[in-house]
Amino acid sequence: MHNTRYAPSGMVCSVDHLASAAGLSMLERGGSAADAAIAANAVLSVVAPHMCGLGGDLFALVHDGGVSALNASGRAGSGADPARLRAEGHRRMPHLHDVRSVPVPGCVDGWAALHQRHARLPMADLLAPAIRLADGGFPASPLMVAGALNAARRPGGSDFAGVRAAGDRVTRPGVARALRAVAERGRDGFYLGEFGQGLIGLGAGEYTEADLATPGADWVEPLKTRAYGHDVWSMPPNSQGYLLLMSLAIADGLDLPASPHHPAWAHLLAEAARVAGHDRLDLLHEGAKDLLDRDEIARRRALIDPRSRLRLRAPAEQGDTTYLCAVDGDGMGVSLIQSNASGFGSMVFEPRTGINLHNRGIGFSLKPGHPAEYGPGRRPPHTLTPALITRRDGTLRAVAGTMGGDAQPQILLQVITRLLRHGEQPGPALAAPRWRLGTGGTGFDTWEAPDDALLDLEEGGSWADGLGALGHRVAALPYGSSFGHAHVIDVRPDGMLAGAADPRSLVGSAIGR
Repeated sequence: MHNTRYAPSGMVCSVDHLASAAGLSMLERGGSAADAAIAANAVLSVVAPHMCGLGGDLFALVHDGGVSALNASGRAGSGADPARLRAEGHRRMPHLHDVRSVPVPGCVDGWAALHQRHARLPMADLLAPAIRLADGGFPASPLMVAGALNAARRPGGSDFAGVRAAGDRVTRPGVARALRAVAERGRDGFYLGEFGQGLIGLGAGEYTEADLATPGADWVEPLKTRAYGHDVWSMPPNSQGYLLLMSLAIADGLDLPASPHHPAWAHLLAEAARVAGHDRLDLLHEGAKDLLDRDEIARRRALIDPRSRLRLRAPAEQGDTTYLCAVDGDGMGVSLIQSNASGFGSMVFEPRTGINLHNRGIGFSLKPGHPAEYGPGRRPPHTLTPALITRRDGTLRAVAGTMGGDAQPQILLQVITRLLRHGEQPGPALAAPRWRLGTGGTGFDTWEAPDDALLDLEEGGSWADGLGALGHRVAALPYGSSFGHAHVIDVRPDGMLAGAADPRSLVGSAIGR
């Protein structure tokens, strides 16, 4: 449960051993960390449709001398009409069963951009393991089974009709065809081929061919902050990556207990997360700037009382994901996160290929004039928060990330603090019980009423009584995926790689060479 794996010249960590193995095979063939990441993600797009896939979005951070950031989150189609949704009585974006919460999926555009800049092997080679599994079949993971029955009942979800138990064979012939199209004709084979035409028909005016013809991935300037003697990097808006960086910067100036077992440790980190995130619904949109102002970080840190929970009194406003990471023998590191948002996503399936579509559009606002209002060509606020850590000299220290909806920055705050502040190895840092700010049930509504959020505590922790005395309302939850699936690869000073996959993922794997 606490295992840290070590390797001298390359490592891949992901939520599924089949994906990690595919990524490692590319490193063994001379591929880069980017090659490994694409191959692993392609396998996950086949075997983990309850977390990610060709119908979802992608963000990545790459260390290759410097740090670069790839935003492959999709944009709403040309037919996006917020007034229509409001006229139908919607006060927020539909959560399920509505194509209007499906921006054009960015995953394949992300692969294409990552491949063009950082890959060494042909795309066809990288996608071959995923195609074999989609055609020949793969064992259903324990985490897929829970949602497979509901998916099978939806139009286009027949791939999952036979899934009753872990280990049942699943084939996805439509996904295999879509992957072959990418291997043979690049991103246009996907967006302008069978999948794209099916998406246009399904959207009934939501999308145009021009929406799909325009590549949707952008290389952008990453955000960074200084914490625990390192530079920590994440994605700029429309990602919520600034919440992780602000929380770390706030925590770095707090008097944390020497032991993470102390209730004050959880209290101070939770308060750092709350003062960083309580106004996220107002602040986060794709054009947001200056979210890591040093004076503002200091002001928010000063609000924290080590003796009691802060009452924020912020005005209320009206997941599933997978993370993987790879490091190669030349020091390139890739921190890649890819998502459907909620489980199988919108529970809408593109009918020709059976690819399930994400529902990242739930991040849009329906408030007229809001900077994140749903509208043509816009990107929604995103929970996806990859992280990458460098030393003072700019060399790669670690790549890290997690699933977990709104809780992603909170989970990474704990893992990175354990890793950098307390010197824990990846295995124990990942396996340790966690806290998270409770939500109303979707995993994406933490900040609607931040003063009302419970502090959910994972089974096995030692904080409950002490946090109650500090004014927190706590709730006990079982150990498991409600607290994310995080993965870490840590690059030691001697160049040895130390990595771990989250035990909560059940079939996750960290493997190296």
